[in-house]
Amino acid sequence: MIDVIILYALLATIFPLGKASLAYVAPIFLTGARMLIGGIILLVAQWFYDRRNFGWSKRLWWQLVVLTVFNIYLTNVLEFWGLQYLPAAKTCFIYNLSPFIAALLSYFLFNESLSRKKWLGLFIGILGFIPILVHHTVAENAVGGFFIFSWPELAVLGAACATVYGWIGMRQVRLDGQYGPLMANGLSMLLGGLLSIATSLLLETWNPVPVVAWQPFLLYMFAMILLQNIIAYNMYGLLLKKYTATFLSFAGFVSPFFAAFYSWIYLGEVVTWHFYLSAAIVFFGLYIFYQEELSAR
Repeated sequence: MIDVIILYALLATIFPLGKASLAYVAPIFLTGARMLIGGIILLVAQWFYDRRNFGWSKRLWWQLVVLTVFNIYLTNVLEFWGLQYLPAAKTCFIYNLSPFIAALLSYFLFNESLSRKKWLGLFIGILGFIPILVHHTVAENAVGGFFIFSWPELAVLGAACATVYGWIGMRQVRLDGQYGPLMANGLSMLLGGLLSIATSLLLETWNPVPVVAWQPFLLYMFAMILLQNIIAYNMYGLLLKKYTATFLSFAGFVSPFFAAFYSWIYLGEVVTWHFYLSAAIVFFGLYIFYQEELSAR
């Protein structure tokens, strides 16, 4: 269990580190540079660790597309664009809507049935996000939004949806047994990084590159590469062998608390009562939703 807590403590660092780095670099370029370098590092490691499985089967081309576009490109571009305007703790909290999104995707795409208890937990959990979503910062209000949601909130919600669909591709690759997390993550990061750089060239100002201060940008970027791209991404893939995806999804709820603590210590962000109210309601919804699976462990 301690390994799961360490995983989510590491994953939570990406939000305050990302928030701090965005003072020095444009969000899409940051995603592209981080994924390119992280992908190259993982592929080099795969080459030295197991050259026989270096490469990609044409049979799994669709899984590679899913991993690249959803798990890397859309997840990180949308997340970091929204993070410009949102507090780090709130961004992490919204991102952790993913267990409920996973349940809905499984219901609509794979015809998986949901019990009444799961539907109740799903309803309570989604309801619990309302207090934190209706509380907007000055930066959010300046960007605008749709209905009760700001555009940054919708971007992070989109990132949560993308990562859920992306992990479906990762799970299919892991079940295939031919590729480990190093090869799957490395190749998808490399391709997702190239796609992000191309998008940055179209949407962000290059003069000559969208970086205003190189030293802090590089410091934050390499910290994120080490903690998330190299350690956490691959640790998650390995833990899928030890724990069920259901349990890992439930345990992921600790991430916003780590993010809130890091942001308070490092960025001086104040966590409002909306965060704690939403956290209490969502935790209750998650507990009801996962009660059957957790009891079976």
